[in-house]
Amino acid sequence: MKTKLLIEQHFHGCFGVDFNKATVEQVLELSKKIFQYGIGGIFPTIVTDTVENTRRAIDVIKAAAEIQTADMAKILGVHLEGIFLNPEKKGIHNVKHFLVPAVENYKLIEDDFIKIVTIAPELDRDFELSKYLLSKGIKVQAGHCTGGDLACCTGATHLYNAMSGVVHRGKTTALSALIDDNLYTEIIADGVHVSQDALKLLFKSKPLDKIILVSDSLPITKSDKKEMIFADEKVYYDGERAASADGTIAGSTTLLPEIIKRLYKSGLLFSYEEFEQLIENPYHYHNLDIKGSIEWDDDWNIIEVKQL
Repeated sequence: MKTKLLIEQHFHGCFGVDFNKATVEQVLELSKKIFQYGIGGIFPTIVTDTVENTRRAIDVIKAAAEIQTADMAKILGVHLEGIFLNPEKKGIHNVKHFLVPAVENYKLIEDDFIKIVTIAPELDRDFELSKYLLSKGIKVQAGHCTGGDLACCTGATHLYNAMSGVVHRGKTTALSALIDDNLYTEIIADGVHVSQDALKLLFKSKPLDKIILVSDSLPITKSDKKEMIFADEKVYYDGERAASADGTIAGSTTLLPEIIKRLYKSGLLFSYEEFEQLIENPYHYHNLDIKGSIEWDDDWNIIEVKQL
């Protein structure tokens, strides 16, 4: 079986490399290694940090993108997950760095290499920042939030996680994302972040062409580390999940090929056409054209990754 290369639009690092702290050389090394996992394009994702550290991280990622070689996963832009979130749904993020979603605050870190911004829409007064971002062609995703009005959003960040959940009265983020057929929804289908029943609800509710598989991978992924500092918090990896001392899940420790295989084994999806659609969705979302392909066996193990 053959598909396009995978696109990863939400991950914080792997192989011990943290995009918030990495050097240009480390970002280049990561993008070369990850290509061997069939990942042809990446949106390095920055967790909440100081304005100064956020600007530095963006500059590093942007500089790395300018000197990449053909054997690397193409750096497609930055996913800014941090800063404009709701403290009630902070997850692992450090609230002391949060800023009110407003154009003047965004301009503190603004850069043309930012392509996705996760935001708490309920804190964005009159959707001022969301509308500004959309006018710049930036994807606006609801995440780490409680709001149910997603009218100015193009997507939802890691559906179910760190957002108000499905209820039978009122509007919530997850409910609005599930019933809006035009909204793209990220999902971390790693077997840790979301239950099997929640995945079933997603695949029954959403058009398949609006679901985007993401890993939300942590720097600890594919490394020999058992603990690390991430988002100013000590995170511990027990071989299955990475969480803070109080049990807050920090992110995933799997990459997209493993997630695809897990989905196949779960029985939620069966046909090649279904998986092919999921792999193509981020291409449509971001209007991408990346050459290359993956050859898979019948159990969705990668046989070969090809460049074109």
